[in-house]
Amino acid sequence: MQEQKLPSVNTLTQPLVESLISNAIPLRLAVSKLENGTTVIDAGIKVAGGLEAGRRIGEICMGGLGTVKLRASTNFENWSWHLDVHSGNPVIACLASQYAGWSLSHGEGKGAFKALGSGPGRAMGSKEELFAELKYRDEAEQACIVIEADVLPPVEIADEISEQCGLSAKQLTLIITPTSSLAGSVQVVARVLETALHKVHALGFHLENIVDGAGSAPICPPSKDFMTAMSRTNDAILFAGQVHLFVNEDDDSADQLARQLPSSASVDYGQPFGNIFKNVGYDFYKIDPMLFSPARVTVSSLKTGNSFHAGKIDSALLNKSFSEKCG
Repeated sequence: MQEQKLPSVNTLTQPLVESLISNAIPLRLAVSKLENGTTVIDAGIKVAGGLEAGRRIGEICMGGLGTVKLRASTNFENWSWHLDVHSGNPVIACLASQYAGWSLSHGEGKGAFKALGSGPGRAMGSKEELFAELKYRDEAEQACIVIEADVLPPVEIADEISEQCGLSAKQLTLIITPTSSLAGSVQVVARVLETALHKVHALGFHLENIVDGAGSAPICPPSKDFMTAMSRTNDAILFAGQVHLFVNEDDDSADQLARQLPSSASVDYGQPFGNIFKNVGYDFYKIDPMLFSPARVTVSSLKTGNSFHAGKIDSALLNKSFSEKCG
């Protein structure tokens, strides 16, 4: 099979970013400039944002290589709205762009800014070892980073990102999405496919054999309480996320991957994420990393045409998470 040139996630994403900016008023977003010229899009701090803004930001996070759609469903008695996610290039879309792997910080003490960055700009500037494994780096004239934070970043963060991307600050756009906002919760739930790809990587599966992928998860109700909001966005995927991967592997490998992928395979599975986080003293590194994955998966072998299923949808835990406050 002829080897194809890898796409530029920042080039593909730029029209999506421009559309977000030009439609800022109907999307209830706020656009401003830092003193260095970096464009900042507020998607829920000082403005309302909304589901459509979150959906669009989800596609930006995927580097223009994925689609995110809203859909009504009767699968769950109390939660009717879902997100459907698909990418024909899931490794690059999810791991080289959407994964929140760029640790950003400035300052010390209580007033320090600390957040995680995702989106196509990672493929230009982040120093994550993951990119050496992916054998992918991007070059473009513009870059975009999505930051999960409830305050706007200081100019020093923009300076750091633009410098590492090899761009001027004016060539950078930052999109800020608080987890407690509608847009923020949607863009996190839109990571349902990405969580599967991240676990595939953690399991040591051959990423080059992941050909296509799709997923879905229910939209969670937001909460002004950060811990509750974070728990619900995670639990939408852990308890009700569904992913279908198409792999260029034999049946044994596809079956093994399916059995290892679901969140229920983790020793920490069984209660809302916020409770788990509290029980380990709010230390992410004490949580089993195998927990972060969809509830139910299907893995189809392109070599044999056979499919393998594993995991379960847990409506009771979903209702508990979506209806109660953490802690």
